[in-house]
Amino acid sequence: MTGFGTAQGQVEGVEYVVEVRSVNNRYFKGVIKLPDCLSRAENDVEKLVRAKLSRGTVTVFVRMVLPEDLAAYKVNSLALLKYIEELKLLEIEANPALRIDLGSLLQLPGVCEPQPLHELVERSRGGLISLIDQALDDVVKMRQAEGKRLEADLLACCREIEAGLEIAAERSPLVVQDYQKRLAARVRELTGAGEVDIDQESLAREVAVFAERCDIAEEISRLRGHLDQFRDAARSPVPAGRKLDFVAQEMLREANTIASKANDLEIARAVVEIKTAVDRIKEQVQNAE
Repeated sequence: MTGFGTAQGQVEGVEYVVEVRSVNNRYFKGVIKLPDCLSRAENDVEKLVRAKLSRGTVTVFVRMVLPEDLAAYKVNSLALLKYIEELKLLEIEANPALRIDLGSLLQLPGVCEPQPLHELVERSRGGLISLIDQALDDVVKMRQAEGKRLEADLLACCREIEAGLEIAAERSPLVVQDYQKRLAARVRELTGAGEVDIDQESLAREVAVFAERCDIAEEISRLRGHLDQFRDAARSPVPAGRKLDFVAQEMLREANTIASKANDLEIARAVVEIKTAVDRIKEQVQNAE
């Protein structure tokens, strides 16, 4: 499910800007992007994200703006003097007219160093976590709104499946009757032609075997039970995306069994509609929390 949240605030003089983005993913994947000085807080941030979101690719981006007195780099005088001493030797040996450029010296490794921020980061960690929590709340609200729309669509698919099951349940007893009539007509035709002699008991036994083979009452009952489970899970306040995915798989299994056993055109058409609705469900629940 998709969502976006942002929060901004000042903690211990440091300005923090937090953005949290969520996109669809069947599983949970956390992407935490923090400034280097905040790397120690990465585990705490991921735990917070996992506590609020259980599915989707969630990206947390944190930008920090330091106060002016801390933003400026500190010049390492010892390192700078060491570079100057070495360059003076080269100046005498190579070209007496060569001049040392201070601006270039400041770009050498180890001359300009960032000021230590560990203590400041530790003092401001609690405030940063609070800002991330606010941004996550915005993400959750957006995902909940999307979830309401998704729930309505899923329940509409359930109604389509139920309508198909009604057709199959009404048609199922008639399938055996039609088969019995066709078989009896064929027997009369063959008997009249003197090609075969079949007693009524054998005829009844053949019809009973066919009725047993094409009986779909159990599959219809199980599929209705899966629909009840699915509705309960879809309306549940707790995350149920994986459960919905599993139940949808079971619904498809029962629909396939009905199609293979029914041996009737009208039931086959109803099953096509059922499987179409189940496929839509399977696609949609990949996005559900």
